[in-house]
Amino acid sequence: MDADDATGVSVAERSGSNVPIPVTVFTGFLGAGKTSVILNLLSRLPDGYNVVLLKNEFGDVKVDSELAKESNVQVTEMLNGCMCCVLVGQMANALTEIRETMNPSRIVIETSGSAFPAPIAWQIRQLEPQFSLDAIITVVDCINFVGYEDTSYTARIQAQYTDLILLNKWECVTERELDIVIDKVNDLNTDTAKFKCDKDTGCAPDLVFGLDSKLFELEDRSRDEGLWKGLIDPDHMDKEVTTRTIRGSKPGVSTTTAIATAVACDEDCKHDHDHTSVPSRIAKPVALSVLKTLLEPIPSDTVYRVKGFVLLLPEDSSDAEAAELHIVNWAFGRMEVTKVKRKDAPDGDEGSRDFGVLLTVMGQWGMNKWCEAIEAGLTVMENP
Repeated sequence: MDADDATGVSVAERSGSNVPIPVTVFTGFLGAGKTSVILNLLSRLPDGYNVVLLKNEFGDVKVDSELAKESNVQVTEMLNGCMCCVLVGQMANALTEIRETMNPSRIVIETSGSAFPAPIAWQIRQLEPQFSLDAIITVVDCINFVGYEDTSYTARIQAQYTDLILLNKWECVTERELDIVIDKVNDLNTDTAKFKCDKDTGCAPDLVFGLDSKLFELEDRSRDEGLWKGLIDPDHMDKEVTTRTIRGSKPGVSTTTAIATAVACDEDCKHDHDHTSVPSRIAKPVALSVLKTLLEPIPSDTVYRVKGFVLLLPEDSSDAEAAELHIVNWAFGRMEVTKVKRKDAPDGDEGSRDFGVLLTVMGQWGMNKWCEAIEAGLTVMENP
């Protein structure tokens, strides 16, 4: 694949013209590995092919976006809601702003783990001819799909309405377990192609780009809306996934200041925190081994994901001043830790890395005791 996109149109030809910008949408349940798949995919693109990632994050902690920025990917975020319902009117504004300010060759949308594909596709199609829906790609977690497919209506819908299914983490299961996953997916969607996504190299751009999706055409919208009516609940995120944020300021920094700068809020903020009174907790830097011990007993059927930022000590050191900020990504019992290298802050404002712990925990009702254990292990009261 060269610097021109799958339509054969160069960036220079598109700039200032009415040539549509192709949009690829990635869906998949919590922890399926969408961000990793996307970053592997983008790393295989040639120089000069400008992809912008529009990321819809759970909660108000920009974790996956920070991972993308660590890989020098241009990212813009939509927070505190799902773009298929709560933020349904904001995606058009975000796409238009990207077109006008970033001159992309292509836009990749990474949805939240609970997103329905239909409303997102309709929004993109309504923006034709400035944009075109190239494909809806679903990432399936081969380790956990059989478990949450039975309980998550969203996960089933994502597997049913897609142009391509990427089987992720297949190397981590046995051949028999993989066969069961494929059988489950085939029960939902026999016709769509399924591809095993390599953990190191991901998938080739030519496989994912240039599919020219025929899903959710506008002329079929009235029929499709009748089919989907009653299925898309604006509160589906809260019903399928419970979230809780754990915060602690960096030692020596005011908790109130740290939280106010670390959380992206607007004038219509509906978060569950108080802007004038926040819990006064201070981060307690720990070694990676301690963090692993803290998260290891958490049951994956109760807590789906823990992601955010934690101050970690070097091994064999108790010097808090030597602690460095790391991105923690725990999903269904598997954890990845990445050192934050960029000097600018997660929200782009210098100084907003004054927090020492900022984690979003996602799961089902009953996860509170695990949240409390994490909070107790990583933070202390400022004035006990």
